[in-house]
Amino acid sequence: MLASGIIPPDAVVGGFMPMRGEIDILPLLHALAARGQALALPETLPLGQPLVFRAWIPGTKMLPGRFRTTYPDAVEIVPDFLLIPLLGFDARGHRLGYGGGYYDRTLAALPGAFRLGCAYAMQEVATLPVEATDLPLHAVATETGIKKF
Repeated sequence: MLASGIIPPDAVVGGFMPMRGEIDILPLLHALAARGQALALPETLPLGQPLVFRAWIPGTKMLPGRFRTTYPDAVEIVPDFLLIPLLGFDARGHRLGYGGGYYDRTLAALPGAFRLGCAYAMQEVATLPVEATDLPLHAVATETGIKKF
């Protein structure tokens, strides 16, 4: 994905720590850190709130968070490029999340951020239900390449 040029070198990239079988983006995050990319990882706040992103570089102390997540012990920063985990995606760029609405609220709070879903190719489905407030992804990166919408 790094070689594709889809991630601008001056972007503040909001990533995630993979869990529950999600595609492992840690090698990408380490490569981005090595090129000096500004990176952030999310903190999951109480239900009903968007995610908060905190600065991260490899080796940053991680704190325990909600739902068995961890987040950096660091200052809050606002990403303008989001790497988004998902359970499924369709040909129109719609995503299926875990049902808590955290990324829905986060995307609504950061409407100008580039939205790149990170998934396995087998997670693509024909169609997903869409609500009027859903913001589609700009692209999805899988192990087989990048699909832009």
